[in-house]
Parts: sequence; C-alpha cells; structure tokens
Amino acid sequence: MIKADVHVYTDGAASGNPGPGGYGIVMEWVGTPYKREFAQGFSHTTNNRMELLAVIEALRKLKKAPLNVLIFTDSKYVVDSVEKKWLQRWEKTNFKDKKNVDLWKEFLKIYSKHQVKFQWIKGHNNHPQNERCDALAVAASKSKDLFIDSGFVKSN
Repeated sequence: MIKADVHVYTDGAASGNPGPGGYGIVMEWVGTPYKREFAQGFSHTTNNRMELLAVIEALRKLKKAPLNVLIFTDSKYVVDSVEKKWLQRWEKTNFKDKKNVDLWKEFLKIYSKHQVKFQWIKGHNNHPQNERCDALAVAASKSKDLFIDSGFVKSN
C-alpha cells in the first residue's frame, strides 16, 4: 500500500441506471481520528457517473495540495480508466465516442493537483467503509431533495 495522507472511500449508486442516483464518500486523515462523510443524490443519472462524481467531489474537498491520496473504490470503470491509462488515450482523441466526458474533464483538472492512487475493492464484501459509502449513496438517491445531473441531461 502506498504512503497516503488521506484515505478516500467512494461509491455510487443508481436505481434503474439511468434513474435516481447518488454518491457516498468517507474520508479519513491517516494517523488521526479525523473522518468525514459526504453524500448527494440526483434525480436522473447513471451508476458510472455517480462512481466518478464521488471521486471528483472527494478530491474537491481536500483543502491542501498536493496531498498523497489513496482512493478505495469498487468501480472498475474508474480504477481501470485511470490506472490502465485509458483516460490518457481518451484525452488525446478528445474523448471521441466516450461517455461522461464532462466528468472526465473535471476529474483531470482536480486529479492533477494531488498524487492520487487507486485501490479497487470488491463491493458488497463487508468492507466497512465501502459498505458505509454504499449506504450513503443509496440513501442520497432516495432523498427528497435530489439535484439535477446536468451533464447527464446534456449528453442524452
């Protein structure tokens, strides 16, 4: 495992895919008891968008830069896109025929501010922080105050 200042756990959810969705985030400052949780729901979105948005929102919450950040997620879509360097190819082709371009462009802006590594974890496998993120994401997707995922609306 890499040396990290912050451990970030993320998850996304969507019911219907597309349908109501949300993300959940648990952030822990390594070596301290500091822990924060965040969640937000959207009226019409996809699971992959929520998985990626969770990572973006977590990185936005970091007040100092650069930090060593280890992100734990059950999203192969997010992990493989970054770690297997697919994202670099997509950027070179101006994201031709790719989905979620608005979020990937936003991710690239914030990702470059930190030293970020990803660790894939199996979802729904009793990992405490992942289970918490899932619960936050699902609850957010069912809340009464859902936001509009304008990027999803524009792309469809």
